[in-house]
Amino acid sequence: MDKSSKNLLNSDKQHQLKLQKIVQQTIDEEKLMVENLLNQPEEVMSRGQKISDKVASFGGSWKFIILFAIILFIWILFNSLALTNTFKFDPYPYILMNLILSCIAALQAPIIMMSQNRQEEKDRKRSENDYLINLKAELELRSLHQKIDLLLEEQIQMLIKSQAEQMEILKKLQKNSIPK
Repeated sequence: MDKSSKNLLNSDKQHQLKLQKIVQQTIDEEKLMVENLLNQPEEVMSRGQKISDKVASFGGSWKFIILFAIILFIWILFNSLALTNTFKFDPYPYILMNLILSCIAALQAPIIMMSQNRQEEKDRKRSENDYLINLKAELELRSLHQKIDLLLEEQIQMLIKSQAEQMEILKKLQKNSIPK
């Protein structure tokens, strides 16, 4: 094997080593982000938080609205159409019904607020994960840019070296072809 072939193989090995170094550096940088995304801490909810989530999901559903409207309709019908006053436990203007509605609203509002606060915390964590994913993509792009820059640099060096060798060969040929 001649000297130029050895140089070519040597430079190719150096080139591969540089690429491997860039890849390893990228993997090291991404390791923490990937671990955070894959191994998210489990959400530990207290009994009260679980109840508030269930109440909020039921209280904000059509099932609740329809059921509540039916109960109110039955309440009004019963207290309006009952034949004797002994059966009318809440006659018109339905003061007991208004009291119960006010209590339900007063209790339901803070429970729904607790659930919304927890959902807000989940959304914040989700946005942090999105940020980490975007950061990971940015690191990948930076790594690709480094690889491309390295490849271009190596190619330019190889071209310059090749041109220099070709010039030397041309000079040798020119010296050998000139008659003395």
